[in-house]
Amino acid sequence: MRGVGVGGLLVAVLFGAAGCAPSPAPALPDGVQVQLVQLRSDVADRTAQVRVVNGSDADLVVERLVVEDDWFAGPAEREKRSAIAAGRTVDLRIQLPESACEGEPAAGERRSRALLELAGIGTVEVDLVDPLGFSVRLHERECLAHDAAAVAGIRISGFVASPAGEPARLELAIEPTGGDGAIELLELRPTNLLQFTTAESSPHPLGVTVAGSDAPQTLQIPLVPQRCDPHAVMEDKRGTVFGLSLRADGVEGVVDVAASDELKGRMLRWVADWCGYA
Repeated sequence: MRGVGVGGLLVAVLFGAAGCAPSPAPALPDGVQVQLVQLRSDVADRTAQVRVVNGSDADLVVERLVVEDDWFAGPAEREKRSAIAAGRTVDLRIQLPESACEGEPAAGERRSRALLELAGIGTVEVDLVDPLGFSVRLHERECLAHDAAAVAGIRISGFVASPAGEPARLELAIEPTGGDGAIELLELRPTNLLQFTTAESSPHPLGVTVAGSDAPQTLQIPLVPQRCDPHAVMEDKRGTVFGLSLRADGVEGVVDVAASDELKGRMLRWVADWCGYA
C-alpha cells in the first residue's frame, strides 16, 4: 500500500460506494395510467382487462404482463406482445385466478399490482386500481360460495321439459357435507332468459335452512321462458345461470348456480319448442 495516502483511500471508498449504488427502478412514462376493469363480455369467462392508457408522447410495447393481487389465489400472467401507440388506450385481457377465501388480508391491507415488461424500459411495477370495484364484488360473491360449500353442495341436478304453455321443472339438489354450520337459502332469482311464472319475473322464494348434518334433498322449481326471442337463445351466455340468494355465517349475498352444458342444451331446446321456433 506504499504511495497511497489516507485521502486516496477515502476517494477510492467513495467512488466504490457510488459504483455499487442500485440503479433506480424503471417507471411508467408520464401520462401512462393502468387500471383493472371487467367488461360485460368478460363475466361469463371470468376474465378481466388491464387497461393501459398511454397519455404519453411515446409508443409503448408490453412484452409481458403479470397481475398479483392478495385477493386472488395466484398471479394472472399474459405472455403476449401488445403495442400501444401514443394517445391510445388498449385493454389487455387476463384470466382471473380463483379468489383467495382463507387467510387473505382485510380490504385495507389488500395489495393489487401489475408488473409490465416494457420494451426499452424494463419491468415496471405499478399499483393497480379497480375504479368500478368489480374485484371486491367478485371476492365477496365467490367467498360466500366458498363458505356455503363447506356446509352443502348446491347444484342444478335435473330438468324436466314441458309442453308449450305449461311450466317445466328445474331440480335443485342440496347435498350437505356432514360438517358443522348451517346456511339459509333465501330465494332463487330469474335469468335474462328464464323465470318462474308466466305473470312476472320475480324471484322464487325458498326459505330453506340447511345444516351440514342434514340429509340430501332436491327442490322442485317451476320454470317458463322469460322471452321468446330466437336471438336471445342463439346468443345466450348466462340464460341458465341462476342467482341464489343465501346467508352463511351471518353474511348475505348472491352466488351463481349454473346448469351443466348438457342441461343447458336441453333447456335451450325446450325454450325453442315452447316458443314455437324450433
